[in-house]
Amino acid sequence: MTTALENVDLRVGQGELFGVLGPNGAGKTTLIKILVTLLLPTSGEALVDGLDVVRDYKHLRSRISMVSGGEQAGYGILKVREQLWMFSQFYGMNSKAARRRIDELLERLGLAEAANKQITGLSSGMRQKMNLIRGLMTDPRVLFLDEPTVALDVGAARDVRSEVQRWMREDPTRTVILTTHYMQEADELCDRVAIVNRGRIVAEGAPRALKESVDEDVIVDLQLDPGTPLLDLLRAIEGVGAASVREEDGVDRFSLLLADDAILPRVMTTVESAGRRVSGLVRRQPTLEDAFVKLVGRSMTEEEA
Repeated sequence: MTTALENVDLRVGQGELFGVLGPNGAGKTTLIKILVTLLLPTSGEALVDGLDVVRDYKHLRSRISMVSGGEQAGYGILKVREQLWMFSQFYGMNSKAARRRIDELLERLGLAEAANKQITGLSSGMRQKMNLIRGLMTDPRVLFLDEPTVALDVGAARDVRSEVQRWMREDPTRTVILTTHYMQEADELCDRVAIVNRGRIVAEGAPRALKESVDEDVIVDLQLDPGTPLLDLLRAIEGVGAASVREEDGVDRFSLLLADDAILPRVMTTVESAGRRVSGLVRRQPTLEDAFVKLVGRSMTEEEA
């Protein structure tokens, strides 16, 4: 039996944009589904907007909304405006008010010209903007976003993030809980972040504070031509706190967390002994990815694998 979540204890304040950051399979979606009353917890207690997700689910559902990345909600034969109006009626909205709100959000998200277009003809970015409109049109007290920009191009992802930020600025009591495995997205959007791995919370805090947790380390990026596997050798060097690698554009890009500058000559000796050629070396400031690697011991990509 697999335990999806274990000893998870979170408190999110009203008006906060809270991120749940972790690799695919970490338990993020399970957590969200419990909080939006789609899954029953096997133990423990969960409250959203002061309501118990098990006992008070009928009252809670009118106060919350959820948007997932890549979802195919609705009927492809419908047009965009028809689809959104249909969902407004599921929510029990006044029809006239719903049409007014839908038109407002279509304009804000740049979908006004696609309002009478069939959903089957939408790009993934347009479809996700439509899903976001569905999530916003009831003006929920708590908005849950589960990987909302997954598989979107840069422009569409930026539009989605911008609208979420604008929506929150309009009313400081609005709350958003975001799950993502995109480090930059969490860093850009979130007031606080919980890093989740294998069903457990391994760290929690403001993105800046999490990055400062690795500030005492020397962070070095090495760019190497392809060759002998090197990751385990680098991790074995005393003073290398963590190491990760990704293949990009035909080269291996290593990120190393070193105890101090004196470790770098040992790293270079190991690289040269393995017959690998260094084509680039940069010392840089820490990121959330570095914090994750230090906490978990592996990169997010390795954890997903």
